[in-house]
Amino acid sequence: MPKASDIKKNQAIEHNGGVYIVKDIERSVPQGRAGGSLYRMRMYNVVSGQKVDETFKDVDMLNLADLIRRPAMFSYLDGEEYVFMDNEDYTPYNMNKESIAEEVLFINESTEGLQVILVDGNPVGLDLPSSVELDIVETDPSIKGQSATSRTKPATLSTGLVVQVPEHISNGDRIKINTEEKRFMSRADK
Repeated sequence: MPKASDIKKNQAIEHNGGVYIVKDIERSVPQGRAGGSLYRMRMYNVVSGQKVDETFKDVDMLNLADLIRRPAMFSYLDGEEYVFMDNEDYTPYNMNKESIAEEVLFINESTEGLQVILVDGNPVGLDLPSSVELDIVETDPSIKGQSATSRTKPATLSTGLVVQVPEHISNGDRIKINTEEKRFMSRADK
């Protein structure tokens, strides 16, 4: 059983009789108080999709839920459902667009390293790779002869995600994005 301070994003815990995926963690240290940090966790119930915000002390013990991660790839969009195909046994996993709205911004047909999170055989979430490569569809033109400062500009990617990129990047470029920080990393290898 890990402490609350050991829990990471996208881990599943058992809480109040349900299984929850931790989507966001904020750490705070109360002033003038003996004791440790507080961890505010935004969690989603894997069955109902209900959002819950809970605060735990750093020494609180939490139960990790039993879940399975299966390597998968995005297959197609069926109305409001995204369909992913298991890379090993070709099992299709349907997931509601609303439950994976944040992850969808990083996914296209060529995204590799995806994992579908299963609880009791049902898909409940996605684990993204640490970085993905996406194409820029719209950004301001690059300006020649700029100073040595590293200024940035917004760029819209093929999935609809908007990130800040260096001024020398232009439309049609393929770039590498850090999925954790939603940040430009580098140009992608061609």
